[in-house]
Amino acid sequence: MTKKKENLGTFLAFLAAVISGFSIFVNKIFIISLDPLVFTAVRATLIGFIFLILSLHKSKWKLKDFKKVPWKYLLVIGIVGGGAAFFLFFSGLKITTSGRAAFLQKTLPLYVTILAFLFLKEKISKRQIAALLLMLIGAIALFSSEITPSDLWLNPMFGDLLVVAATILWAVENVISRKAMILGESNFVVSFARMTFGALLLFGLLLLSSNFYLLFSLPQIQWLYILISTAILFTYILTYYWSIRHINVSKASSILLISPVITLALGVMFLNEPAPAVQLIGSLIILVGAYLISNIKSEFSKI
Repeated sequence: MTKKKENLGTFLAFLAAVISGFSIFVNKIFIISLDPLVFTAVRATLIGFIFLILSLHKSKWKLKDFKKVPWKYLLVIGIVGGGAAFFLFFSGLKITTSGRAAFLQKTLPLYVTILAFLFLKEKISKRQIAALLLMLIGAIALFSSEITPSDLWLNPMFGDLLVVAATILWAVENVISRKAMILGESNFVVSFARMTFGALLLFGLLLLSSNFYLLFSLPQIQWLYILISTAILFTYILTYYWSIRHINVSKASSILLISPVITLALGVMFLNEPAPAVQLIGSLIILVGAYLISNIKSEFSKI
């Protein structure tokens, strides 16, 4: 791997982390007045269509060059990462704080690193493990104290469990996505599959639920929320999946751990979310770990 690609992948991962930190805070505001299933289904459909156009453009509108891996990879990526995980995450975000959801979601590197080591044969250096553990210690410190339920976080404990479940599913999807790219698939096609097949699952669940009618009664302000959130998510997916074309997925996902610090700061300033001193210390530890891991060179083994 060339230094240029390493630097580009690392930069894109950091950019994705900043976008993610801002995104969770904004989506916390949006999801309060929206049904999570409606919200995620519409967003996934819009983004899936955008990546379909990008994928066809990249393949010069030749359907035979559209994909390079079996459909089973793309279907699993979409159902697991683009559908089930998003629904669980936003259901949890609705009833917990944006800061807690952000940090729990950023335990992703723990699961990704283990799965990437087992199934992708990624080399995990001792320095990377140390940096990852340092960042996770910081995340644990942030959640060492309980918070009292409020109007904006009705059931933090259950919300936290939903976020963790979503994070595990995203880890599985991250590793399968990386495998698809190793086999030669475009990050655009992977992103298309993630959102389009995810949207099909979400709309299927919406049809089976009693809230399908909400899709046709959304006020203009909620449509605006969905469009803003869609634009942010599109930018995040573009930068993150571009980054893992150039660096280890375990490294890229670890860099994402700086995003909860951004979410925490925004939540404290604008939503009056609690921020005990131990959480602030944990944020600092995470930043130190992110700096260390950004300087680790990606290494790959043959699969």
